[in-house]
Amino acid sequence: MSAQGSLLHSLFRTKPVDVIVEEGQEGGLDRSMSLLQLTMFSVGATLGTGIFVVLGEAVPLAGPAVVLSFVLAAVTALFSALSYAELAGTIPVSGSSYSYAYATMGELIAWVCGWCLLLEYAVSVSAVAVGWGQYLNDFFDQTFGFTLPAAISNPPGSGGYVNVPAIVVVMLAMLLLLKGASESATVNTIMVFLKIGVLVFFCVVAFTAFKAGNITPFAPMGWAGIQAAGSKVFFSYIGFDAASTAGEEAKNPKRDLPLAIIGSLVIVTVLYVLVGLSAVGAMNWKEFKAGETEASLAVVLERATNMSWPAAVLSLGAVIAIASVVLSVMYGQTRILFAMSRDGLMPKVFQRVSPHTHVPVVNTLIVSAFIALLAAAIPLGKLADATSIGTLFAFGLVNIGVIVLRRTRPDLNRSFRTPLYPITPVLGVLFCAGLIFTLDGVTQRIFLIWMVIGLVVYFLYSRRHSLLGRSGAGPGAASTQKGTP
Repeated sequence: MSAQGSLLHSLFRTKPVDVIVEEGQEGGLDRSMSLLQLTMFSVGATLGTGIFVVLGEAVPLAGPAVVLSFVLAAVTALFSALSYAELAGTIPVSGSSYSYAYATMGELIAWVCGWCLLLEYAVSVSAVAVGWGQYLNDFFDQTFGFTLPAAISNPPGSGGYVNVPAIVVVMLAMLLLLKGASESATVNTIMVFLKIGVLVFFCVVAFTAFKAGNITPFAPMGWAGIQAAGSKVFFSYIGFDAASTAGEEAKNPKRDLPLAIIGSLVIVTVLYVLVGLSAVGAMNWKEFKAGETEASLAVVLERATNMSWPAAVLSLGAVIAIASVVLSVMYGQTRILFAMSRDGLMPKVFQRVSPHTHVPVVNTLIVSAFIALLAAAIPLGKLADATSIGTLFAFGLVNIGVIVLRRTRPDLNRSFRTPLYPITPVLGVLFCAGLIFTLDGVTQRIFLIWMVIGLVVYFLYSRRHSLLGRSGAGPGAASTQKGTP
């Protein structure tokens, strides 16, 4: 084999599904998470700041038809969710889309997918942690009449020196994660039910001020406005895949992971549609201002009740919502690094598991310190926007993975099969690509820079330390498995 052929052979070597699943069964993590806990992890990662701020951006684009924008975004997310559900039930391990790509498209693609997930998880949770302090200040102001000084509640460049609340919420999440997956899942489930309760409270109060005239005309901007708003609200759905990172800690992964992924998307969609409908029914859509995104729901409640206390309840809901997102996403980050480390693509320290808590302790400490540093000291700006591209890129690869695995391993026992195959995963790829190209040029360039850095890391470190490379496996390794054409 030529040197060029040997290089291509090594870049696209696949890891057999049977080997991935066997490693997942012996990884040292504790299978303690129920279907409810898995579902709440995905809901917890999804239902965060988005719904509290997105209406101010979306309603001016679509008018009352923003309700249809939420449905359109949900359908777009559903294509990828169905693909995630099939692969999660077939390959129930901690690596999520990284592991799925390794089994279907090869090591280089898997690395790129994992690198995208690092951007999605680490940077996005840092941005969310920054926002937690702002909502905490809102709650303090509305409830007790004071706020934290800007010097300790904002990062440099935004009027402060260090964002102490961001550090606090990350450290609290870290302490929970170190206690164990089951304990973390229990606390997360409680927080998710609380924030669902706050959004239901919003809907009940807003519906008391509902006026039919506020939703007429229903679609003043037409289909173009609905699509534009759909692109805005789509990013409120990112996070439904969080349950797939818990493949090695689920009690019954083949049954529960697909149900948790699809179930979380349904729960979030119902909540979003109800919040959107009640909001535009209680306040005329022309009164929503794009520059007042953070206060859009609070303004609706104040107009509906002529009182300030409902807005304080909403701020408390936002504080809980963001804390839940930080916990869920940090959990996912540590489990993806765990899977990449087990394959040799990341240093071994990330896969060491405590025999007492069954938690990757050093992994969790490193991730927490990195996220806290980002959130405390760096204004993330456009870098946070780039997490959307990373997410969409990973979603696209999962859709492709379903198609590849159906062709290379039709014999596998699939606890869930994507309906209307291959139309569904193909549409998933097309929708993800379409949304990537609608994002602004600065965000796309940041993403490209991140990818270049990732490739440098891969060729300088990961490729040389790959355990699969040492075993001599290559493209088509999976095809040596029994029953493969």
